[in-house]
Amino acid sequence: MAAGGGVLTNLAFPDRGWWPLAYLGIALLLLAVRGARMAPAAATGWVWGVAFFLPHVYWVVHATGSLVPWIALSVMQALYIAGFAAAWTVARQAVWVRDHPVVQTCLGAIIWVAVEQFRGSWPFGGFPWGILAFSQTDAPLVRLAPYGGEVLVSAAVVFIGALMALVWTRRSQLAAAMGVAIVVLILALGPALLPLDAEAEVGTLRVGAVQGNVPQQGAGWAVQAREITANHARGTGRLVESVEERLDLVLWPESAADIDPRTDAEQAALVEAATEAAGAPVLLGTQRFPTGENIRYNELVLWQEGQAVGGAYAKQHPVPFGEYVPYRDLFRRITPMVDRVSTDMAAGQSPGLMPIPMERLSREVDVAVGICFEVAYAELIRQGVVGGGELIIIPTNNASFGYSQESTQQLAMSRFRAVEHRRATIQISTVGVSGIILPDGSVVARTGLFTAEEMAATLPLRTTLTLAARLGSVPVVAVWVLAGVGVAAGVLGRRRSQVHRVSGQHPEAFTEDRPHEDLTAQRPVSAATGR
Repeated sequence: MAAGGGVLTNLAFPDRGWWPLAYLGIALLLLAVRGARMAPAAATGWVWGVAFFLPHVYWVVHATGSLVPWIALSVMQALYIAGFAAAWTVARQAVWVRDHPVVQTCLGAIIWVAVEQFRGSWPFGGFPWGILAFSQTDAPLVRLAPYGGEVLVSAAVVFIGALMALVWTRRSQLAAAMGVAIVVLILALGPALLPLDAEAEVGTLRVGAVQGNVPQQGAGWAVQAREITANHARGTGRLVESVEERLDLVLWPESAADIDPRTDAEQAALVEAATEAAGAPVLLGTQRFPTGENIRYNELVLWQEGQAVGGAYAKQHPVPFGEYVPYRDLFRRITPMVDRVSTDMAAGQSPGLMPIPMERLSREVDVAVGICFEVAYAELIRQGVVGGGELIIIPTNNASFGYSQESTQQLAMSRFRAVEHRRATIQISTVGVSGIILPDGSVVARTGLFTAEEMAATLPLRTTLTLAARLGSVPVVAVWVLAGVGVAAGVLGRRRSQVHRVSGQHPEAFTEDRPHEDLTAQRPVSAATGR
């Protein structure tokens, strides 16, 4: 049951995007652990996690060319699901929890989100891939995002799943089961009535984006870096020819100019020519290698015609084991694959916010930015928005992940951020999938994988902060505190729970209705043993 739940939950995410299956997958997990003690519950949760993460992050095989990192990552992430199952099993033994089904469902949602947020922050900054909220970008629940971000949406998914599990355990009580089922439908579909304001507040911006593609899939970056830049320069020319109005800004993706045009004359000439053709600034991704240091920075720079580079943002959250190797000497003893990352990427220190001069608007437009995987980290994007970002830009390079679902999973995250902050969002990739997203999460332009394409749209600029942006980390801290209180109360209630089991009482809300054996009743005495 747990394995099936994990597989079904993965299908709620892109590429499939069958979002109702997230509720069913959670329901199956809760049913699978409903009568188990802590250790068997943890093992069952781990099975669910492995069944979910193995297909969910299969793109790791494309990126590394090996099964080992894929399996290791999946197994490690599954341990968090094991932790959830164990914690929920303990928490349900609290006196104020076990006799109240609704409290159990609420606490289950709180503990899940607490574990989910912990998984997204530790170790090495965490790995937020697979957060349940990202499966709901086509569901009515996504409209909860402006009010509580990932925490609220994920909690709603688990709460609905828990209610579905409760319907099953109470199926013999037809009226009660039908009542809960109606509540499930209201919770799942009701948020569709919430408004999503997508109108411009401080003007509009005419944005073009270029997906230049790579000459050869899987080739090393140094071999084809100049040709990739040339591809984007040619794409800029096609973009300019395809639009009727002059653009305000042209976007190139991460790694569009990995050989730094600030220090390489040939690259600079290509970028300068593209900027001149566009008649607008070009925001592009490059790599900076500080002189005398064995590190690099993944940067987004603003190139303006005939001017010095106007500004730069350095990626704050490099990917561990993908862009840098923590404890390299230690992990080298485990696998020599760590040295495939020859130069560690250092973390930038400035928030993801770039001011861009806009001639047509006669002012600077502040843009919130996050490079590639940074879109998965809520606080990084929030910093840029709270700092004044009027739209969100996510440059990315998905060339390493082949024809996998990684890029569409990332696009779902960009859509979620658009709704969460009610900001127009552009995800631009070297190879796809790229997309232009309105503040309500709708995609107005989208590219394919490993294609050379261009997109353009007039996007609304907005400054109003959503409740989710204002709250910041408050919901995360709240669920951590509540989950801790719930588990602590469960630990204290275990003794009383044992007394209930001895007396034949089964207060578990998720235990099926059935006659219970009276362990206190008179038993026949054996003549042989006297028992």
